[in-house]
Amino acid sequence: MDLVLIESLAVDTVIGVYDWERNITQRLVLDLELATDIRPAAADDDIAQTLDYAAISERIQTFAAAHDFALVETFAERLAATLHEEFGIAWLRLVVRKPGAVAAAAAVGVSIERGVRPGVS
Repeated sequence: MDLVLIESLAVDTVIGVYDWERNITQRLVLDLELATDIRPAAADDDIAQTLDYAAISERIQTFAAAHDFALVETFAERLAATLHEEFGIAWLRLVVRKPGAVAAAAAVGVSIERGVRPGVS
């Protein structure tokens, strides 16, 4: 199994449980690991045979701009389902951080894994 990585992808979205948060956009920072077999793409030097991280990053930006959730957990769960459905990703790990949400912490957030990780029984 191989992993396509997207690290520290910044997206702006409406996120938060407090009334004041519902009227502004806030930054989330995402890290993704996406399971795929890169060998066919590498053999033919063909992006169509792998996960296109530029297209996935663009879709994440569009998703963040189009939705507003109270919870980071909801954002993560819905985004993971969208990526699975639209890109056929069998397994992913998604870390969503919300910088500045807690004054004493650099960021808070969640890390989720969804799908079946190839090669793991």
